[in-house]
Amino acid sequence: MGVNTKYKDSVFSFLFSDPDILRELYCALEGVTLPKDVPVTINTLHDVLYMDMINDISFEIGGKLIILIEHQSTINPNMALRLLMYIARVYEKIVGDKNIYSTRPIPLPKPEFFVLYNGVADYPDEKVVKLSDAFESQAFPGLPEKGSTSLELTVKVININEGKNREKVGRSKTLAGYSAFVAKVREYEKAGDTKEEAMKKAVRYCREHDILKEFLAQNATEVMNMLMTEWNIEDAKKVWFEEGWEGGREEGREEGWEKSRETIARNALAKGASIEYIHDITGLDIETIKQLAMSSESRTGPF
Repeated sequence: MGVNTKYKDSVFSFLFSDPDILRELYCALEGVTLPKDVPVTINTLHDVLYMDMINDISFEIGGKLIILIEHQSTINPNMALRLLMYIARVYEKIVGDKNIYSTRPIPLPKPEFFVLYNGVADYPDEKVVKLSDAFESQAFPGLPEKGSTSLELTVKVININEGKNREKVGRSKTLAGYSAFVAKVREYEKAGDTKEEAMKKAVRYCREHDILKEFLAQNATEVMNMLMTEWNIEDAKKVWFEEGWEGGREEGREEGWEKSRETIARNALAKGASIEYIHDITGLDIETIKQLAMSSESRTGPF
């Protein structure tokens, strides 16, 4: 297993970038048993990044298209919307140069969506998130209210923290190992170790106790670098939000949440956050964030 040098993998995407491991993972999540000759084709989009890192995996297995996303700290309330845009890009990639205006239907693999929650905040073992939860109610009287929506996307959010979903997580040795490894890092850090010390101790502990032993033996340095990047991103997210909130709170009292969101966005841009990430945490549209970035650069200069 080699490191992707063009893109920044998360530990999650790096660990689960093997077809056999993905087959094992899918069987664990769905509670099924599939033969080893069932093909797995990875088609993750490498130009759709979260904070400049790959933390999602897309693959086909047995005629199904599975989109997996791992979340380090918090659940994004816009996850169903993000997955809707993601699946459209994946289908575009699968269809390729086929004529979508043809008189013959183009066969598509049936999608399933999972978010594997691995954050520190309390969260249920499992939860279903729907795109329709974000739909606004009818704004004008007289518009017909229909019982079902014409567009829906359902996401299964599964808590993979150690001690959660024991049966499901336990079906995959790799997933159980990943959960245990992250828990050990957090345990050592909570005990007072620095991030780097906590990671080194966790790697040593897991190798001694046959937890991701081969993976860590071959990739310990890469895992350390990836995890440091992920942890630093999480710290930065908190700082950006806190600074943005403090800076925008006074404005927010007089001018509302909209100005506060813009202040958060400006602070995050100044810290180097990506436009996609700022869109995720503020809900501002991409074009607005781009305009804020341009206005900030015009005031300060590009360097």
